Amino acid sequence: MTIKDVAKAASVSVATVSRALNGHQNVAEAVRARVLEAAAALRYSPHHAARSLSSRRTQTVGVVLPDLHGEFFSELMRGIDQVARTQGLHVLVSSYHGNPVEQGAALRAMRGRVDGLLLLSPYVHDADFLAQNVDASLPLVLMNSAGPVDRVSIGIDNYGGARDMVRHLVEAGHRRIAFLGGPEDNDDARERLRGYRDGLAAADAGLEPWELPGRFDEDSGHQAGQALLALDTRPDAVFAANDTMAIACLYALGRGGVRTPDEIAVVGFDDIPLARYVHPALTTMRVDIAELGARALRALLDPEAGQQITPGSTRGLQPALVVRDSCGARRADGARAPR
Repeated sequence: MTIKDVAKAASVSVATVSRALNGHQNVAEAVRARVLEAAAALRYSPHHAARSLSSRRTQTVGVVLPDLHGEFFSELMRGIDQVARTQGLHVLVSSYHGNPVEQGAALRAMRGRVDGLLLLSPYVHDADFLAQNVDASLPLVLMNSAGPVDRVSIGIDNYGGARDMVRHLVEAGHRRIAFLGGPEDNDDARERLRGYRDGLAAADAGLEPWELPGRFDEDSGHQAGQALLALDTRPDAVFAANDTMAIACLYALGRGGVRTPDEIAVVGFDDIPLARYVHPALTTMRVDIAELGARALRALLDPEAGQQITPGSTRGLQPALVVRDSCGARRADGARAPR
C-alpha cells in the first residue's frame, strides 16, 4: 500500500494524507479520522524515509559512489549538494573504487552517522549484499542501479539514449559504427551497449556490431583510438559509452593524423561540461547529471515524492541528442556530403 492508495480510499489528496499522518494542525479532525481509518484498513505503513528523516537525528545524508574522480561524479554531487543545502543538511560522501569489499565497508561506516542514504552501485542486484551492509531501517534511494523490488531507483534511460544516437549516426550516413563500451559490471554500460546493438538491428539488417572494450576512463578511450589507427579498415564513426572515453579517443585519432569528422566521426554520452570545449566540439547524448542527484535526494527526503515512485522500478531521466561538430554527415552511398 502507498500513500496514494490511502488518499484514494479517503477521497482526499496525497498532501492531505501526509499532513494528517504527520500530525499537522491544519487538517480538520473529521478528515484526519477518515485518513487514519483508511490507513488502518489498508494496513498502510508510512514512508520509512519520512519517519527517519523527520527526526533529523544527525541532519546528514550519506552518499556512496563507485568513485569521486571525473566530471560525472562531480556533477552528480553538485545536484545532491544543492538540494541538501536548501534543506539544511550535511552530506557525508564515500567511494569504493569498484571494490565490493570496500563498498560494504563504506556502507557499514554510514550506520549511525546518517539519516538516509543515496547509493550508486553495480552490486545491489544481490539482495543479500544490501541486507548484510545496510541497516534495514535506514532510508535508501538507489541511483542508476536496478536493485531489489523493495527499493526505489532514480536513473537514466541509457537504453533509449543509445538507440537514439545510433539512429542519428545511421541517418547521417554512417554504416560502420564502432561502440566503445564501459565496465561489464556497470548498469549504465550494459544498457548503452544493449541500446547500441538493438539500434543497429532496427536500422538495417546489414549493419554489423563493432564493439571495443572500455572502462569509462581516459586511458581506455585513448587505447581504443590507438587500436583503430592500426587498422587498415576503420569505422565511419565511433560511439563511446561516455564522453570521457570519447574525448580521449578523439585526441588519439587526431594525434594519429585522422581528421574528425571527415574521416571518423566521434560521439559520446553524458554531455559533461568539457564536451563542448574540445575540438571539434563533441556530439553527445545530454544527461542532466546534476538533476539525477537532485531527484534522488528529493525522493529520499520527500515522502510524497518517494511514494510516487514504485519500489523496484526505475524513474528514468530522458537523454537528449546534442549535435555538435564531431559527427559528420555521409550520403547513403557512403560518399561524403558536400560542405
